[in-house]
Amino acid sequence: MTPPKTVRQPEYEYQSLRMPRGTTRNAARQLLTEHAEYGHWELDRLRLFPDGSRTVRLKRRIIRQVRSW
Repeated sequence: MTPPKTVRQPEYEYQSLRMPRGTTRNAARQLLTEHAEYGHWELDRLRLFPDGSRTVRLKRRIIRQVRSW
């Protein structure tokens, strides 16, 4: 009988952003697009509160480097 393989889940780092009530949808889109393009972040969770403010949680994968020497 062979032992079961362990599958390693990728590890992520997270960043939280809070957008005030007056932030337009277009401004929020532009901010998130810049984070995605230049910081390699992706959207993990977005909460829209009754007062109109938004909380955004972004994530990106942590790339581990293995020494080659």
